[in-house]
Amino acid sequence: MSGGTELPLAGWAKELQPSAIQDALQRILRPGVLSLALGLPAEELFPAQGLAEAAARVLAEQPLAALQYGAALQPLRQKVVELMALRGVRCSPEQVFLTAGSQQAMSLLARLFLEPGSTVLLEERVYSGFQQVLEPFQPRRLTVGTDLSTGIDVDAVEAVLRRGERPSLLYVMSDGHNPLGVRMSAEKRERLVKVARDYRLPIIEDDAYGLLQYEPDPLPPLRALESQWVFYLGSFSKILAPSLRVGWLVVPEELIHRLATVKEASDIDTTSFAQRVVLAFLESGRLDAHLARLRDEYRRRRDALLGALETHFPSGAKWTRPSSGMFVWVELPGNVDTTALLMRAVEQEQVAFLPGQAFAVPGGPSAAHCLRLNFSHCEPDVLRDAVARLARVLRKG
Repeated sequence: MSGGTELPLAGWAKELQPSAIQDALQRILRPGVLSLALGLPAEELFPAQGLAEAAARVLAEQPLAALQYGAALQPLRQKVVELMALRGVRCSPEQVFLTAGSQQAMSLLARLFLEPGSTVLLEERVYSGFQQVLEPFQPRRLTVGTDLSTGIDVDAVEAVLRRGERPSLLYVMSDGHNPLGVRMSAEKRERLVKVARDYRLPIIEDDAYGLLQYEPDPLPPLRALESQWVFYLGSFSKILAPSLRVGWLVVPEELIHRLATVKEASDIDTTSFAQRVVLAFLESGRLDAHLARLRDEYRRRRDALLGALETHFPSGAKWTRPSSGMFVWVELPGNVDTTALLMRAVEQEQVAFLPGQAFAVPGGPSAAHCLRLNFSHCEPDVLRDAVARLARVLRKG
């Protein structure tokens, strides 16, 4: 036997490093630090009483079924159909697949669409959790830019395809973009789904924030415009509670049995209890009022953060004004390195954010001068204080 102690890990696993978010957590999660870093919903807005009553009802009426392994809950799939109608999407329960959160949903789709070394098409700044999903496949990444007012550069997407590239998938967020906070324009939505149809390009549409709209004119997601080439991800994490771990996919019906097989290999029908609790909460009729409360409060917090940026941040800085979601993207003038800025901000002013480089696609343009701010988790006065503190660090240079 060899005397070596190195375990025979897969090649991709040997290269794994903690994400920028994991690395930053060691500094962020200190007592007294005001954090605008993580995408956390506000705990005080969780419908705790309603969920407690829903859980008690489930355990009183169906304890054995709720605590046992179980197939996807058909009545919950019907409720998801009703939720999708709020987003302007028509679908049937047979096209709905329940998951343990949207993170699992994107992982399942990646396993269906990707081979090792596949080509994927991404925006230059993209949700870091999706980049982690891609790691086992070691894909070839192609990137396109994003306009901070209108969303993904559809001309660039089409140009990639015209030159003969055939990516296995494109990942997008049409609303509440994480990290950019941008909303894709109606015109770009129409064009993007046409491109997908013309070039047979699968689009994973992550709509985790689609029900958190703060303006009176929400746009329908891509899935409302195209049912064959758009694969829709939804989640109860941001509108009820993250620890429930209940999400869903809307996909062509012929994919459901393949997803079921892949999911069984991952978790063998977990979250059956959580699915029943979510269903009982939805059946109680409380969701509409709860969503209205979330939208009102998160709009108030967004406006507080934007007002503080306007008051305190240097001229030359620019930022997005999100119409949905939980994030504001800031681009700083000059040669500011926001990774180094984070360390100074925590040490000098006890305030935290996420550096833009955490969301940059490897091999793509740098986001070292950018940062992402979360507004959902802190009260407005805390947001104003945090931005003022961060501005003081910027002024010190």
